[in-house]
Amino acid sequence: MPKEKMIKLLYELIKNSKRSDRDLAKILKVSQPTITRTRKKLEKKGYIRGYTALPDLTKLGYEIAAFTFMNIAQSDIKARIKEIKENPKILFASTGTGLHGFNCAIVSLHKDFTDFDQFMSDIRSRWAANITDIDNFLVPLRGMTLKDFSFKQIGEIK
Repeated sequence: MPKEKMIKLLYELIKNSKRSDRDLAKILKVSQPTITRTRKKLEKKGYIRGYTALPDLTKLGYEIAAFTFMNIAQSDIKARIKEIKENPKILFASTGTGLHGFNCAIVSLHKDFTDFDQFMSDIRSRWAANITDIDNFLVPLRGMTLKDFSFKQIGEIK
């Protein structure tokens, strides 16, 4: 399958990964075995890192999504990688630059404010020596959502 069709398959999977290879073959005008082989190739090459559902987090009991920004010593970031990866409350964490000189961003989920407060107290107590600044942006999951989280539009970006 040419690379262009391979990318089109990836975009179709992003829109709806539950579709059968037969349905995808019809859409892309190739054979079903070609779709199956190409999907496996996309997985093997790391274009697809996994398949997951996007749940309604409030129905799972979560009330807060927290965006935490901090300025932390580079050496401490490296020392915290295992801890960050193993924390089930942390959905995403990365280094970066911007906003008030912060160099680390963490996105986390919390059942309520008490849960979030405990999470932050834990970070502050264990990482305190190497954090020079920290700030949060809290999103009430039952609040007004302007656009639901989705990757479906990626194929439409020009």
